[in-house]
Amino acid sequence: MLRTKHQDFAAAGRDATAMVALIPWPKTTIYLADAVAIKEVATYRAKFPKPVYLYSMLLAFGGNVIASEGEDWKRYRTITAPVFSERNTRLVWDETISIMLDLFDNVWGDSPEIVLDHCVDITLPIALFVVGVAGFGRRVTWTSDLTVPPGHQMTFKDALHIVSTKLFLKMVAPDWVMNLTERTKRINLAFSELEQYMAEMVHARRSAETKEERHDLFSVLLDATSDDPNGSLTITEQELFGNMFIFLLAGHETTAHTLCFTFALLALYPDEQERLHQHIEDIMADLNRMPTYEDMNRFTLSMAVLNETLRMFPPASTIYKKATEDTNLTVGNADGGKTTFSVPSGTEIEFHVPGLHYNPRYWKDPHTFRPERFLGEWPRDAFLPFSSGARACIGRRFFETESIAAITMMMSRYRVEVKEEPEFIGETFEQRYARITASDLNLTNAPCRVPVVFKRREL
Repeated sequence: MLRTKHQDFAAAGRDATAMVALIPWPKTTIYLADAVAIKEVATYRAKFPKPVYLYSMLLAFGGNVIASEGEDWKRYRTITAPVFSERNTRLVWDETISIMLDLFDNVWGDSPEIVLDHCVDITLPIALFVVGVAGFGRRVTWTSDLTVPPGHQMTFKDALHIVSTKLFLKMVAPDWVMNLTERTKRINLAFSELEQYMAEMVHARRSAETKEERHDLFSVLLDATSDDPNGSLTITEQELFGNMFIFLLAGHETTAHTLCFTFALLALYPDEQERLHQHIEDIMADLNRMPTYEDMNRFTLSMAVLNETLRMFPPASTIYKKATEDTNLTVGNADGGKTTFSVPSGTEIEFHVPGLHYNPRYWKDPHTFRPERFLGEWPRDAFLPFSSGARACIGRRFFETESIAAITMMMSRYRVEVKEEPEFIGETFEQRYARITASDLNLTNAPCRVPVVFKRREL
């Protein structure tokens, strides 16, 4: 989907296409790239519920808020929603600033250039450290997570990354296949290691002699496992692990990959990067001071850069729904009119997010990185990186706050460029763009390889 973007819809002459499969059983899937039709499907949840069986691989550690529907989803959502408050958002901002400072002062130091073979080598730990401390009260530094702790065979960071990138393989391959090679054995090990780490986090918090008053996600989940005579807002121990995993995953991979794509685009478009740096400097006045939480809403261009990255490289390419009754949908067509078609009960519906985000009916010059399009009025119903309706991402504000803080800190102190490599000398901009922004689909759209150089600015 990220490769074809809006091409299939342009060829069809309307913002809906269909695929009919006969194997392993007859099935029709409708793909939508029309903002009005998508909003209708997202709004009427009873008519178009989430087909949770398509999310079964996310149940590796237990039931959770993403791979659920109906009463289970309502229970998970009600328990976790209060966490994402103003207090938590401020904590996310402050911790992200602290983590970036730790990187600059204690890892990069006075080095004028930082050369990375892949930008995720930096963005993955940033995202992990933030969700660790702001979501789970687990504070780590750039140096503390380098060694494997006693009783483990890999670090927490490595275990979580392997699980998130190899989850599909683990879920579809039989156990005997997963024991064939050293690579698959390491994947098995990552799953057991991550479960052990989560169990240790639970034990440490429950057995702590001093019970601190915390307002993070972990505390709320733990409180929900306590006995409740009504039984309405409790979760089982397995659901505790399932939700811990899903929030670690969502707060780790999605943010890391988006930040990586952001720095890739800024490296490819140096004029936009300099415009962002100047915007930050104008707001800060003194780049040696730390941006505060009260400054966040003033960094409008940082937010615009983030949104443009999410438009061009949404974390998820598709959002699944299913029709529970015979109905009709209407979409725009190439003639400027409307096309209405029938949707039989049982039809699967997929929101084609790249198709929507590159739809020229909503976005002028959609293939060009233009953050300023988000500074004025823009088509909010045609922007779907966090889904929409009641099932919209509960952690959106967490994600945005962390990302804006990280982008602002990095661009205030460093310039990012594409790493020059002899084998790519002479390539055109189009070839370089395709190479640097190439992606693989794991659980989220992941950049394949983004070789960059961060060059320190003189403040």
